[in-house]
Amino acid sequence: MSLVPLFAPRGVAVVGASRDPAKLGAALARSLRPFPGYVGLVNAREPRPADGVYATVRDAAAQGPLDLAMICLPAPACAPALAEAAAAGARAAIVYGGGFAEAGPDGATHQRELSAVATDTGVRLLGPNTSGFLAPGHGLTASFVPGAAAVPAGRIAVVAASGGVNHALAFLLAEAGHGVSLAVGLGNGADVAAADVLDHLAGTPDTATVALHVESVPDGRRLVESVARLAATRPVVALVVGRHEIGAFAASHTGALATSWRTARAALAQAGAVLVDDERELVDAVSALALTRLQPAAAPGVGVVTAQAGPGLLLLDDLRGRGARVPELTAATRDELATVLPPLTYQRNPVDTGRPGPGFARVLTTVAADPGVDLVAGYALAEPDAFDLVAAVAAAGDAPLVFGVGGAGPDVQRIRRELVARGVPAAVDPTGVAAMVGALITDARARRDPETPAPAGHIVEVGSGPFDEDRAKALLERLGVATMPRRACADRAAAHRALADLPGPVAVKLLDAAVLHKTDIGGVRLGVATPDQLDAALDALEAAGARRFLVEAMAPDGVDLVVGARRDPDFGPLVLCGLGGTIAEALADVALRLAPLSRAQAAAMPNELAGRALLDGWRGGPALDRDALATVLVALGDLLHAHPTLTDIEINPLRLTAQGLIALDAVVVADTALAQELETPDGHTDC
Repeated sequence: MSLVPLFAPRGVAVVGASRDPAKLGAALARSLRPFPGYVGLVNAREPRPADGVYATVRDAAAQGPLDLAMICLPAPACAPALAEAAAAGARAAIVYGGGFAEAGPDGATHQRELSAVATDTGVRLLGPNTSGFLAPGHGLTASFVPGAAAVPAGRIAVVAASGGVNHALAFLLAEAGHGVSLAVGLGNGADVAAADVLDHLAGTPDTATVALHVESVPDGRRLVESVARLAATRPVVALVVGRHEIGAFAASHTGALATSWRTARAALAQAGAVLVDDERELVDAVSALALTRLQPAAAPGVGVVTAQAGPGLLLLDDLRGRGARVPELTAATRDELATVLPPLTYQRNPVDTGRPGPGFARVLTTVAADPGVDLVAGYALAEPDAFDLVAAVAAAGDAPLVFGVGGAGPDVQRIRRELVARGVPAAVDPTGVAAMVGALITDARARRDPETPAPAGHIVEVGSGPFDEDRAKALLERLGVATMPRRACADRAAAHRALADLPGPVAVKLLDAAVLHKTDIGGVRLGVATPDQLDAALDALEAAGARRFLVEAMAPDGVDLVVGARRDPDFGPLVLCGLGGTIAEALADVALRLAPLSRAQAAAMPNELAGRALLDGWRGGPALDRDALATVLVALGDLLHAHPTLTDIEINPLRLTAQGLIALDAVVVADTALAQELETPDGHTDC
């Protein structure tokens, strides 16, 4: 159902309006004074119809159109109040108070009752446990937070999990010279979720960009789809909370590495969102994207112009850390700059003007005109008595420009606001400039290479679990993944025959589907070459609980990766790639994608790894064939996507050798209970 009755209502009722100015109902009534539509106040204990205070919502609705009910009552009374509002014709409601799911079992019961009423009546419910929303363009401040009404109308929307973060971001945007089209705090999200608000914004022309704050994602795939639809027409900048979460490790290393924070960030980036690390960067990023967007490009060039060398170096360093391309200016550009700047200033990029002066506008236009420059990033300490920075920027024409203005006092704030009014993103420091530039570049890259999902390819049959390492590797071989020659051995005699048959030396492993991390219990012995060494290895494995053994030829040296696919409870099937071996969890250097994914998406995943240099022939080592790795990643994602009984597939390590990629260990985890549910009458699993 449409969210127009929630965010653009014709009339509003405050249920729980109070005479006490300190109470929530009184604060909400005050916030509605500028609202141009009908406002009805409801107080069952002290109705005063002559003053516009009614005993019931129905009485209030009889006086004017009522779309939205703003409910500020104790938690046990909210569900009946919502039902009453729905019966009176309200099509949307906000429940502000706490005491719901966040407060324990009793509160969870109250929240279920609210949700049931919303479902039964079709009323769209924001909250509970929220401070509401701001829609300045509609003259509506549905919030009790002091100062919220002062936030001006603008082109930036805020969709925040937290009501407090929603208001904090709205205030920061106003301070930066921007307004909001809509600023929503979702609270507990019993009905209206982030995806609902994003879908609503996709149909509203007054929003240029969206700031998205994410804490938890109960329906990740739906959120990703909503972000992708919105990002196709306007930028979405996302801040995901939970970098330092500590959760129970999943069965595989893949599960331990694919935390909800990493998964949410990867999924949102895959959908086209620009990711940021904190609220200040979020404000800088949406401020820039609300005013300008670069043409789609893989690596836009940045020209840096600074009036002070030290801040310019800070800016350059930050840009390099964000992967921005800062190309050396052409000889023709440098010749032009030499006619304006003193000879001792650096003019290759960055361009140091020494101090801002009369030629500053010409420097900006000259750098912007360089064929390698798509965007100019500038910084200067404000000197309003000596130099008109706004005039210089205006004289620079329409070149894409981001500018940082340092200094304090009302004159500096005025300069920043005048730049914003001219369509130039303005930051307070070099870090802010770099954040703006980084957002513009990320957005340009995403629009050049949109990561559209790929249909699942050819799928092999998997059979039913459990899967020990031998069965897991047999499955990988059907997917085209190389393994070393091996034998599954039921006893010691079979292990000795395997040693004689296989090229040595060999690895000897405990073979048990219930043991996923064999090295943790001493279940792996390497470099076994003689019968005596084999007997010693078998003794150790039997002491660790082994009853069956896997004897496998040793792989050549190389670089170890971890690749895997797992079924995330919120986002569904996803694929992981990272540096592997036994230290995978410690390094946590991984890239993630939702499955199914295209070969191009899979081939690009290693580029995100901090240790990617190890994969490109480091010190004479083997170089990764990214297309070959893409084949493995796509196959794992397709397999998990097609087979609901599989929960985890992992190859750790997948060794990069001179002969190519070889799976040294494999884990496949199946949901046996689900497999039994899906069994067809003839006893085969229906996958």
